[in-house]
Amino acid sequence: GIIKQHNGYINVYSEKGIGTTFKIYLPLSKEEEEQYGGSEVMQKIEGGTETILFAEDSPDVRESTVHLLKEFGYRVIEAYDGEDAIEKFKLNKDEIQLVILDIVMPKKNGMEVYEEIKKEVPEVKVIFTSGYSEDVISKKLVAEKGYEIIQKPLSPSHLLKRIKDILNK
Repeated sequence: GIIKQHNGYINVYSEKGIGTTFKIYLPLSKEEEEQYGGSEVMQKIEGGTETILFAEDSPDVRESTVHLLKEFGYRVIEAYDGEDAIEKFKLNKDEIQLVILDIVMPKKNGMEVYEEIKKEVPEVKVIFTSGYSEDVISKKLVAEKGYEIIQKPLSPSHLLKRIKDILNK
């Protein structure tokens, strides 16, 4: 409907016993981008040439993020669910420097994928993404296990900065 007509999309996140969240994503207009210096900020962000495995079940989020990463020089291997991520990691494990995993995906969730790929490459670098409330997920992941997590919607500048930070560790 109207969201697609404006080049946007809707994500629905639902967890039994917690609730449902609808997130509507719309692109900035050129006028607003120029007013807030969006393009200028993005130009100051350093990209890279590393290979990233990006696993995200939402086609719209996956497509826009892959486009962003490629625009900043990264080579991206896309996965659409947990099993696809494991399969693609095993096929490309010698090339992949970073894995970005959505926590909630079909077939296997991000944590299950991470546990599986760690068996192949124990020192693999990872960033988790989630559209769920920080209170629900990040305390469990970040506080207890020390993993990097980025809340959706993914801010391009924040995502690129975190990627650079993790790759440079």
